Amino acid sequence: MTTIDRRTFVKVLGAGTAGVALGCSPKTVSGAGGSRKIDRIGIQLYTVRNDMEKDFEGTLSKIAGIGYKEVEFAGYFGHSPSDVRALLDRLQITAPSAHGPLTMLTDNWQKTIDDAKVMGHEYLIVAYLNDDQRKSLDDYRRHADLFNSAGEIARKSGVKLGYHNHDFEFQPMDGKIPYDLLLERTDPKLVKLEMDLFWITNAGQSPLTYFSRYPGRI
Repeated sequence: MTTIDRRTFVKVLGAGTAGVALGCSPKTVSGAGGSRKIDRIGIQLYTVRNDMEKDFEGTLSKIAGIGYKEVEFAGYFGHSPSDVRALLDRLQITAPSAHGPLTMLTDNWQKTIDDAKVMGHEYLIVAYLNDDQRKSLDDYRRHADLFNSAGEIARKSGVKLGYHNHDFEFQPMDGKIPYDLLLERTDPKLVKLEMDLFWITNAGQSPLTYFSRYPGRI
């Protein structure tokens, strides 16, 4: 496996995206045929978390000024969902999703869902599994079962649950790739996958393979 840094990966991805935009291989990317145009560019706010902590409103204002139309939250930094939503409306940007820890599924999950509704989030994404949360395949099985139950609660409120990968989910354990186990054990109607293209590529896997193998999941 060849390791690449994020800057190199972004250059490679940019070249590939340009090819798709020119119509080189729309079926491969969409998985269902037909070209799909990206008309709204978003940013994951974890990228600017230090700036968000120092100047929440100012950072969002600058992001909107650059031209971003969507953001994905990774915490509200002490601000209420209603206040944040008012700010987003004023800046004319939306927040279709938000990241959170695994514990959000067990610590007052319904409150998190209710806040998401105020914010206008369509997706709530489990962002990461700590080292002690992924020691064995049984850990992943338990997480998959939790995702299913939490996903059912979310669906009843009109919100979708998702999972964000890194590279460790693609490192085989006992002859099994944990990411595949999550896909197989979770209900497609209840759990979506927010695929991180850098991390799956860094792990030596092809995102296009997963797009084709699991249409509609990602």
